Amino acid sequence: MGKYFGTDGVRGKANEDLTLDMAIRIGQYLGWYYGKNRPAKILVGKDTRLSGDMFEAGLAAGATSTGADVYLLGACPTPAVSYLVNKDRFDCGIMVSASHNPYYDNGIKVFDHNGQKMDEEVLLEIEKYIDHEIELPLATGDHIGEYFDWSDGLEIYMSWLKSIVPVDLNGMKIAVDLANGSATSTAVETLSSLGATVEAIANSPNGLNINLKCGSTHPEELVRVMKENDYDIGLAFDGDADRLIAVNSDGDLINGDYVLYICSKYLKEINHLNKNMVVTTVMANLGLYKALDANKIDYIQTAVGDKYVFEEMQKNDYYLGGEQSGHIIFYENAVTGDGLLTALKLLEVMKKTGKSLQELSEGLFIYPQLLKNVEVKDKNEVLNDPGLKELIASINKKLDSDGRILVRPSGTEPLIRVMVEAKTDELCKNYVDEVVTYIQERGF
Repeated sequence: MGKYFGTDGVRGKANEDLTLDMAIRIGQYLGWYYGKNRPAKILVGKDTRLSGDMFEAGLAAGATSTGADVYLLGACPTPAVSYLVNKDRFDCGIMVSASHNPYYDNGIKVFDHNGQKMDEEVLLEIEKYIDHEIELPLATGDHIGEYFDWSDGLEIYMSWLKSIVPVDLNGMKIAVDLANGSATSTAVETLSSLGATVEAIANSPNGLNINLKCGSTHPEELVRVMKENDYDIGLAFDGDADRLIAVNSDGDLINGDYVLYICSKYLKEINHLNKNMVVTTVMANLGLYKALDANKIDYIQTAVGDKYVFEEMQKNDYYLGGEQSGHIIFYENAVTGDGLLTALKLLEVMKKTGKSLQELSEGLFIYPQLLKNVEVKDKNEVLNDPGLKELIASINKKLDSDGRILVRPSGTEPLIRVMVEAKTDELCKNYVDEVVTYIQERGF
């Protein structure tokens, strides 16, 4: 990770941590970098938060000032940018979004010509340009670029989704929580066109209400809707629609671990789980691993972050991977998580098997899990402490095969994250508190 770009782009409070000048200079660098032999062709999308227009304009102005032609997709899912960059041969794509964060945050994610996250070497050069360590020539005369409205790109994206998962949804009743975000541009139209009856909540973005008590991180209202009405499935997206949390007809949450379980079992049954492998992060629930073992499905763990999941999948051509948060990658079809694609895949399993989400979830017991963060001065000093290592080993021995403890550093903050899975909530609390108390009492 660099000074500004983390594992998921630049992110921070609009006009405080992430400034308009930064957006302009990111656009300028990319316009110059890809325009050395001909005018660069750059795609820009955004979610629905208030500052999106400002950063979209800044990126477009910067890129056109160094000679690029910029196509504005408007409010759209992040995976739409990823797909269209590759499909329509753009040099790169830029998404203005802070994902599941509140409206006052924003972010800038950059994709290469394959629709994958930009190489770190390029991002580090962009950072140098942001900090005025290097300067670039601006275009003049007839070399200055133009920008164009390209909202038609969303139709191409939705048609693609329906072509790769051509599931007949006639007779399906679906409730969707669109997080007042990017999914408002595609989800209802796509699901309805496949025959489903769709009812939407959090479907009126005003720039301030994205992710506000709604979406995949706050699905409480969707759970209530599912409990009080007769829907087959509920679908909750995050702000930029690259994640999905589902809800069954009883109002129970179906997170990413459930999705990996359901889809891997189905893909194995139809002989389409390449190399019999599922890619997870270390935060996946212990119950998922036990359920995969019971079904003779192999799995591999990566560090936390969809970036690492994708790298493992790409390296070994694995078809299915993802995170508990609902960021699922179907590598045969896409190079990033896509909430709507995940929804269609789940619906396809339901239709093809004739089973409800409850039936499809049978065999998976999710262990109670508790995570606490501890603020520290030096993360490495804490993790290398012999006494802490001994304590962790002791807890692991007590948990044996019926639980686990994971103590890891935050990638972006001065925090140690302590997570325990065990058979009961009480055990989780006792062991987490034991580790947290140890760290705090020793003044780390």
